Amino acid sequence: MSWIILFIAGLLEIGWAIGLKYSEGFTKLWPTAWTVFSLAASFLLLGLALKTLPVGTAYAIWVGIGAVGTAVLGIVLFGESVGVLKLVSLTLIVAGLVGLKLSHA
Repeated sequence: MSWIILFIAGLLEIGWAIGLKYSEGFTKLWPTAWTVFSLAASFLLLGLALKTLPVGTAYAIWVGIGAVGTAVLGIVLFGESVGVLKLVSLTLIVAGLVGLKLSHA
């Protein structure tokens, strides 16, 4: 169950990172509200997952999910640049996350 909670926390990290962009410096109400909500929920769920998961592994996976998801959504939603090096780098991050998960099995 802790891995599912951690995964949801990572998805919420993506939510607050993207929400920051949409909030335009916290000048738009609903994107700001979403950002604050998803930030708080992400931290809460990370804290719950840390009850049973090792902090180094859980934190790295949480950050990795957020980093990869935010980078992908930056490309899709905001037209950020995409190239071979960026895609390879994101793939390497995902491989590292899978390796961390497997090392904990």
